[in-house]
Amino acid sequence: MAFQTTPEPEPLAYSIRDACRVSSLSRSGIYREIAAGRLATRKVAGRTLIPASALRELICGEA
Repeated sequence: MAFQTTPEPEPLAYSIRDACRVSSLSRSGIYREIAAGRLATRKVAGRTLIPASALRELICGEA
């Protein structure tokens, strides 16, 4: 009997910590990109979130 697993859905946004983990950028590097206006963020319920599309655009040059 084989178990089928469904793939994890791609996150809509990442916390700063998760953005560092998935991009291999440092925390200060993430904040530097935010300050330079190259990485968009959203504040939701007091948390700073980075839309997955914004992180992908920064890293891969695509939306």
